[in-house]
Amino acid sequence: MARKKITATTDNSEWKAPKKRKPRKPMTDEQKAAASERLAKAREARAAKNPDYGKTNIHESLRDLDDEHQLSPKRVKEWIKVQKDYAKSERAAVRQKIKGAEAKLAMHDAYIRSMLSYLRTGDWIDMFYGEAQEGRIMPKCVVMAYNSDGTAKRDVGTWYPDMGIYTKEMRDGE
Repeated sequence: MARKKITATTDNSEWKAPKKRKPRKPMTDEQKAAASERLAKAREARAAKNPDYGKTNIHESLRDLDDEHQLSPKRVKEWIKVQKDYAKSERAAVRQKIKGAEAKLAMHDAYIRSMLSYLRTGDWIDMFYGEAQEGRIMPKCVVMAYNSDGTAKRDVGTWYPDMGIYTKEMRDGE
């Protein structure tokens, strides 16, 4: 049985190619420096008009933290960028079906969510901090809990207002 040849009946005679945009001329080093100065001046003017400029998504308790503070918003934003880069590379590893890549990706995504929550609420909810989660947060007891016999309930490694950090030696001495 012979096949019937199919012919298209679409009329594209009025089609025109889109205009080609002229490529932007690269800036010289002097032009780049001048542009960055103008941008810095404009940001300063905006900040002078509005003291909350650039801080609208940051919790009020974090706005006045010094840049040298362990959990300053500036540092946390840098850590978020680093963690997003890690997550990007782990996504590629997941596509290549590398063992353990999904768990690492989930860990990076959770840490990013935790840091974004910190900037939004002012409460650090993760047990670790740092660019690669290298620092450990020390728990702090705000309200004491007591056993039925009246002794205080304590956990090793927690800071208590009456004695400071509760250590293993203190627990063994009781």
